[in-house]
Amino acid sequence: MPVLCVIAHLPVLAGSFEVAVAPTRFEISGQPGQRLGQSLELYNVGNEVNTLSFRTLDWRFTEQGQLSLHDELMPDSCRSWVTLERRTRQVAARSNQSFRFQVDVPADAPVGECRFMIAVEGIEPAHQSIINSGGASLSLPVSGRIAVAVYLAVGGAKPKLEVVSLGTDSTRTQRHPVVTVYNSGNAHGRLDGSLDATDAHGKAFELVPDGGPILPGQTRSLLLTPKDASKGADKDTTKPLLQYPLKVRGTLDWDDGAFKLEATLP
Repeated sequence: MPVLCVIAHLPVLAGSFEVAVAPTRFEISGQPGQRLGQSLELYNVGNEVNTLSFRTLDWRFTEQGQLSLHDELMPDSCRSWVTLERRTRQVAARSNQSFRFQVDVPADAPVGECRFMIAVEGIEPAHQSIINSGGASLSLPVSGRIAVAVYLAVGGAKPKLEVVSLGTDSTRTQRHPVVTVYNSGNAHGRLDGSLDATDAHGKAFELVPDGGPILPGQTRSLLLTPKDASKGADKDTTKPLLQYPLKVRGTLDWDDGAFKLEATLP
């Protein structure tokens, strides 16, 4: 299913930005010297023609979960490997089109992970010539932006995750269960699955980890979000009120294994 994923709105311009993309991220692998072609599907879910621009961006993601986008080339950027099919495209109302890009991995590329974003942006017609001439920048007015992350594992790069601790963390006046994970590998990793929990009153629920990336070298404390185990996933709209101590046990999965965890959170 395509996802409507406008992550940034700047000053409103003529026309609307009702665009969805699929997939919402790419996780691919390749070898030095290899050319990789990929395709992004664009959906105009509105009733007007949308003129879109395309470019690559570097990005940073902190251990605290803060994302920043960078139009300028960062020191470790691999965006020079990337070729986009075109800079602009019109997508008719209630229609979809494919957009291709390719990555040419240099023959001397080291083992590791190439990461970049493909920015899909709505633009004013007056700015199309600027984009086509290569003068686009983050200061250029856009009506909306979707940023699609691309992770390319080169030469067999893999994450290597280990659980540092299972505990709690405080945000303002609230305590939250967290699992702290360290990635000593050379590619990003993620946690999946859920833990079974029982509170001080015997109420049972599940704890689901934040599914965000853990980049190489990072130690991240991932929030464990409670979900009422008595409800189906499609019916769960409220978070149980946590009454400590919590008894927690279960298994969290990752790319190359699983962690069996059990603890009492006082």
